[in-house]
Amino acid sequence: MAPTTSIREVAARAGVSVGTVSNVLNRPDLVTPSTRERVQSAISDLGFVRNESARQLRLGRSRTIGLVVLDVANPFFTDVARGAEDAANEAGVAVILCNSDESPRKEAAYLDVLEEQRVRGVLISPVRGLRSRVAQLRERGIPVVLVDRRASRRDQCSVSVDDVLGGDIAVTHLLEQGHERIGYICGPFTIRQDRDRHIGALRALDRAGRKPADLVVLEGGGLNVASGREQTRCLLDLPDPPRAVFCANDLLALGALQEAVRGGVRVPDDLAIVGYDDIEFAAAAAVPLTSVRQPRHELGATAARLLIEEADQPDDHVHQRLVFEPSLVVRESSGGDTSGAARTPHPGTARRSRRTPR
Repeated sequence: MAPTTSIREVAARAGVSVGTVSNVLNRPDLVTPSTRERVQSAISDLGFVRNESARQLRLGRSRTIGLVVLDVANPFFTDVARGAEDAANEAGVAVILCNSDESPRKEAAYLDVLEEQRVRGVLISPVRGLRSRVAQLRERGIPVVLVDRRASRRDQCSVSVDDVLGGDIAVTHLLEQGHERIGYICGPFTIRQDRDRHIGALRALDRAGRKPADLVVLEGGGLNVASGREQTRCLLDLPDPPRAVFCANDLLALGALQEAVRGGVRVPDDLAIVGYDDIEFAAAAAVPLTSVRQPRHELGATAARLLIEEADQPDDHVHQRLVFEPSLVVRESSGGDTSGAARTPHPGTARRSRRTPR
């Protein structure tokens, strides 16, 4: 590897002081055109690249933020990351993407690295509770915004979706199609989103006069296509399997669809399927999936803007816990009206988001 050219070497080549080179890099209006040209020529000849990270650390202001997600292979988090990156780019900030793989150990290691790098702030979709770790980061001047998770404290920003409403929407739709027993395929209930979607499903059943036992729960697997296939196989092997299934995310729903096709089960005639997230692949599936839509890009972008605002204006920043409301996109997999229009179970009551100020 070639040695790094220093600013002193640039100054020596151009026949100027180190301070003049610094001015050319940071305040070029203070330097005469002829001197600027001479310094730029020396920079080009020597292949000098400024150490921007060191400069930002000296100024006490990093140009990077961290984003820690549960599973970067999940298109939901890919879209959230894109939203965060777009908003950060507008502010002249770069995003360091970290994938925790739903592992508390990996999550902790990434937070340590981000703290060592003195990032301007951290966006995180946490594996579990992080109250003490978040407090430690904030004590050291690194703000933290929770993504897809509602903060429990009023002095903490978060951006999330009303997953209880989302579960209600999904099961209400299946009940409207005449299904009396419904399967629910999800990850472990230690994941808040899966637990809240279950609560919403039970709420829909209760409102329809149904019993909790009418929801057949397969809980505890992964949140991926393979787990969707496996849990759907278990569901279909029951003596009296439900003829409808609500999946906690679209990857599980795609796995359910694959298993149904493999077993000769017709969708939606023999098995109606509803997913969650409305990722791009939902509409492109062999049988297009009905899905609960989350504003994924907006979640990431809003979280990044809140983080950068808190980092740049800590004294004036107002902490917000924003809760976006999901909607249902009906397609062929559930056997309902396939107009594709997004809707909620209680027309007229849904808003884009709810704000809980400091």
